[in-house]
Amino acid sequence: MGLTASVLAIDAGNSKTDVAVVAADGEVLATARGGGFRPPAVGVAAAVDALADTVTRAYEAAGVTAATHVSACLANADLPVEEEQLAAALHARAWGGSVDVRNDTFAILRAGVADPRGVAVVCGAGINCVGMRPDGRTARFPALGRLSGDWGGGWGLAEEALWHAARAADGRGGPTALTRTLPAHFGLPTMYALIEALHLERVPPPRRHELTPVLFATATQGDAVARAVVDRLAEEVVTMATVALTRLELLAEETPVLLGGGVLTAGHGQLDDRVRELLAARAPKAVARVVRARPVLGAALLGLDHVGAAADAQRTTRDFFEA
Repeated sequence: MGLTASVLAIDAGNSKTDVAVVAADGEVLATARGGGFRPPAVGVAAAVDALADTVTRAYEAAGVTAATHVSACLANADLPVEEEQLAAALHARAWGGSVDVRNDTFAILRAGVADPRGVAVVCGAGINCVGMRPDGRTARFPALGRLSGDWGGGWGLAEEALWHAARAADGRGGPTALTRTLPAHFGLPTMYALIEALHLERVPPPRRHELTPVLFATATQGDAVARAVVDRLAEEVVTMATVALTRLELLAEETPVLLGGGVLTAGHGQLDDRVRELLAARAPKAVARVVRARPVLGAALLGLDHVGAAADAQRTTRDFFEA
């Protein structure tokens, strides 16, 4: 029987996975990084197989073979039934005595607060929002894209920019500098050339996400269409946050609203200013903060919450990741 740590923390996103092994006193014994976690693309079994190498490396570096509790915040764990399936798959690996699986948005929320109370809106490739109270109540959204009523996220913003630029180029829409800035990003002369290149995959589909920063840059230059898209994202972010605050009966209390993900942490002035302006109008007690800490910190703190770790232990863990 090998040595046991207190918490195995896993933050697994679409593009990368971070793992941390944490002792009962909050000391981080080891960390490891691996590739993305994509159950919808490869299946649950294969996705968990991909986690195994990263977990094994972390355990070996920490000198342990298991943990009391596994706290896993996973991308694509969007519905309770998906959380249950993933929890069963992780439990079968015997990486810890107990297993708790949450959507990876919860990691960003917990990383940004001193105790499990607040709301987080995350805008990276997609968009999602969660909220939690210390009594265990949560607020969340399915976050399955347009199917579940979502709008926004880096991928969606790129698609929206392309839509407006295509219509402007052929006369169906109003003028916008996006007709110039989007194709120029790929060294192409016109929107028609970009449409053709994307359709025929001479520009690989994954590279479409590169157009999101171009949209923001075009908005900064004063383009009305680009600015309207950015304003719409701010509206969506604040709507999700306000709904979560209302569900948790926190609208009338001073409550942190954490902003995370690549789009919301990039320092886009127009977006940041508009989000705060709308929050001040609709949720005056909300305190907006950007979270730049590694989300695995949140997974570790959720694990320490579960095992009843003292505040000093949680502070030790936080200090490690925020150093």
